[in-house]
Amino acid sequence: MSMHDTPPVDFEDIQGLVRYGYKRLTQACFLLLRIRDAAAARAWLGTAQVTPAVERRPPPRTALQIAISAPGLNKLGVARDIVEAFSAEFLAGMTSDASRARRLGDLGANDPAGWKWGGAPHDVPHVLAMVYAVPGELDAWLATVRAQCAAGFEETDALFTANLRETEPFGFIDGISQPRVDWERRRAARDEEQFNFTNRSCLGEYLLGYPNEYGAYTDRPLLEPQRDPGALLPRAAEAPGMADLGRNGSYLVMRQLRQDVGGFWQFIDRQAGGDPMLRRRLAEAMVGRKMEGGEALVGPGRGRIEGIEKDERRRNGFTYRSDPDGLRCPLGAHIRRANPRNADLPAGWANPLSRLWRRLGFGADPLRPDLVASTRFHRLLRRGREYGGAPGEETGLHFICLGANIGRQFEFVQNAWLMGTRFDGLSSEADPLLGHRLPDPDGSLTDGFSMPVGTGPDRRISGLPQFVTVQGGAYFFLPGISALRYLSKVQAP
Repeated sequence: MSMHDTPPVDFEDIQGLVRYGYKRLTQACFLLLRIRDAAAARAWLGTAQVTPAVERRPPPRTALQIAISAPGLNKLGVARDIVEAFSAEFLAGMTSDASRARRLGDLGANDPAGWKWGGAPHDVPHVLAMVYAVPGELDAWLATVRAQCAAGFEETDALFTANLRETEPFGFIDGISQPRVDWERRRAARDEEQFNFTNRSCLGEYLLGYPNEYGAYTDRPLLEPQRDPGALLPRAAEAPGMADLGRNGSYLVMRQLRQDVGGFWQFIDRQAGGDPMLRRRLAEAMVGRKMEGGEALVGPGRGRIEGIEKDERRRNGFTYRSDPDGLRCPLGAHIRRANPRNADLPAGWANPLSRLWRRLGFGADPLRPDLVASTRFHRLLRRGREYGGAPGEETGLHFICLGANIGRQFEFVQNAWLMGTRFDGLSSEADPLLGHRLPDPDGSLTDGFSMPVGTGPDRRISGLPQFVTVQGGAYFFLPGISALRYLSKVQAP
């Protein structure tokens, strides 16, 4: 099937969070629910007023999104073979073993044994109900949702968010860089080498049932049509005779991250020795962006980057090609780790001879691009919200991201880029904001941060304390709306 023959995306079947961040709905609460009556829980899932991804004028004043964990699917009564067709990471859960904890950085103060929720199998919520509203309308909408689901669920926690602001708790503008999802499906559904960074991502990177950046379909539960007698589910694009439980759904990762704002700025103050200009420069170096305006330290790039609109170019229209040694934006800065903005092959001319030359591994610096994996296979849609902020109140981020492959996207970024102490040829330093600061298994330190200097040795800060601590987390499936209705009709064994 060619790009021109692809059917339009069914926004009515997609939960709105995949398409929108609901920035206009500045108030939100995330309900952590456990099923106590499976029949009543299924009844609610069948009638819940889930907000679809349809563009509406005027926009909705409230929204509800629903995600389900692997234990939740089991508790609903979904057949074992259907559940087992979901991804291994989703089935295992965020806290399944010591190896995963090490890869995610869930050690020391981040140890799941100390989490407020999700730290043990019996603490994983069955359902996450995400409730959004415009200012002044959250309380009434939340009361309605709670009343509707009360018969089937026990509420284990209600995670309120701060009123949505432009800056995150450390004081930097957040949410600037997001991939541009290819809703129009302009990208060819085949595996092609990328010679330039593009911000446009294949739809299948975030929604199951569509081709991803490899030109392939991510594994998901495909059912014989007799298991969907009411024909509730869409049919699989690559197997039209099969009912597709995953299509228009996504995996949702949630982590509650407490931020030590006072500790961060006190440490910066000590390093700056009371110099207010140096104080700001050090903080900006760790983040990779300026505090005022959010412009990247590397500066705006030259030329147009696919998937970045004109009004975004000042803050988001750049790559690190002009700063390969990190002289302006340090190699280990947070934004550089979270999104390296590289392509599959080294930069060069667009002519066929130049491309062949680079494929063969030749160029001005052929080895350096291999230090960081190609960005396009590891992008995430971030949908988090800050919480706290009042005097004496815990402050942090309810980190939420969406992707079609937990292992290749969230877990890879967390392990290789954020917690990785050898990112881009560095040593003895993890992410300056998110690192846990414990030594690696081989004894190597992780509590440093280096700032390259063009005329001499790097300026290096050592002894970074931990600024962010994990308080809870879990993996969920955010189903398409038709899949949610299908799950409401499963029969308990």
